[in-house]
Amino acid sequence: MSGFISVLRRELSLSLRGGGEMLTLVLFFVIVGAIVPFAVGPDKVLLARIAPGIVWIAAFLAMLMGLEKLFGPDRADGTLGLYRLADTPLSAVVAAKVIAHWLTVALPLILASPILALLLSMDLSTFWRTVVSLLIGTPALAGFGALGAALTVATRHGGLIAPILIAPLSVPVLIFGVGAISASGGPGQTGVATLLLAALSLMVVALTPFAAALAIDWGED
Repeated sequence: MSGFISVLRRELSLSLRGGGEMLTLVLFFVIVGAIVPFAVGPDKVLLARIAPGIVWIAAFLAMLMGLEKLFGPDRADGTLGLYRLADTPLSAVVAAKVIAHWLTVALPLILASPILALLLSMDLSTFWRTVVSLLIGTPALAGFGALGAALTVATRHGGLIAPILIAPLSVPVLIFGVGAISASGGPGQTGVATLLLAALSLMVVALTPFAAALAIDWGED
């Protein structure tokens, strides 16, 4: 457990030390959402209808930008090799990295979501459903991102390949995430989508550390 905490602290310290990258991701998230109103025009009804999809696409694209930092620097400086030889299981190391990735990438995006809510003419109830949806669903995106980064850690230009690998896996997250926000199908549909999103996130978060650790071992051998 102490090894897990040490890795988590190290990852958070490194991410917070490079605070400019976190700000860049937040600005990218906001800019993606801000561009859409200019593209579709000032129709508030239309913006409110498509807002859930815009928010989720913006969050997905922003989280893709940080994937190369998950394992690439550790492999380059030899830290990843030391992790494989340490007493702490590699799966625990991956779990710590996934948690740190969510805290330093997904959580700032969620905190910035009120800006998109204003730009996209969301009402208050839709905004709160958006926050809940992102809180529940973004751990799955972080897990898929870690898996993609682990599969391509030993590959040249892995940062370009990983998004291609995880995009198909992330489609159900986006579908259920939007369904948990949009009230067009009624409150029953919203509740079912939220439960499915939570179940998917729990499954991905539980399995990703082991799958990613296995992928790293295969890639390094």
